[in-house]
Amino acid sequence: MAITYLGGEKFLTGPSGTEQAAQTELVDAHIRSLQPGHLTDIVSTDQHTVKPWFAGKLNYVPAVRDFADNGFPLLGGRLDVLNGRSVAVLVYGRRKHYINVFVWPSTGASDSSGRALVRQGYNLINWTNSGMDYWATSDLNLAELQEFVQLLQK
Repeated sequence: MAITYLGGEKFLTGPSGTEQAAQTELVDAHIRSLQPGHLTDIVSTDQHTVKPWFAGKLNYVPAVRDFADNGFPLLGGRLDVLNGRSVAVLVYGRRKHYINVFVWPSTGASDSSGRALVRQGYNLINWTNSGMDYWATSDLNLAELQEFVQLLQK
């Protein structure tokens, strides 16, 4: 995965203004989730509880898996609003770090393996799979976040 550092001069040669705004919105949503009482709407480590919780709240239901055996336990999920639309967010943990995985239907036609970005000190990894866009966002170090994303992509 290539890393794009967004800041200073490189910011000008980075993604389009629309992409920059979306990335800022993702980081803002991640930071907001870290405030007391905002991390999850449904608290559960059981994927069979979290997945059906999304049914009826969105016009799609994201795939939900627990990776506790790999050191990334599922903590729950929530709804968030990005670019004026509701999206699913799956919340995972790694030691004292949180990983928010934003998921929504893709407008693109093909799958992508992922790209990593650093924005405002947070790591973001974006990929598309089976018609869904994913953005994993965390202050977790990049190597561990990439390890987590590889689990999700299997």
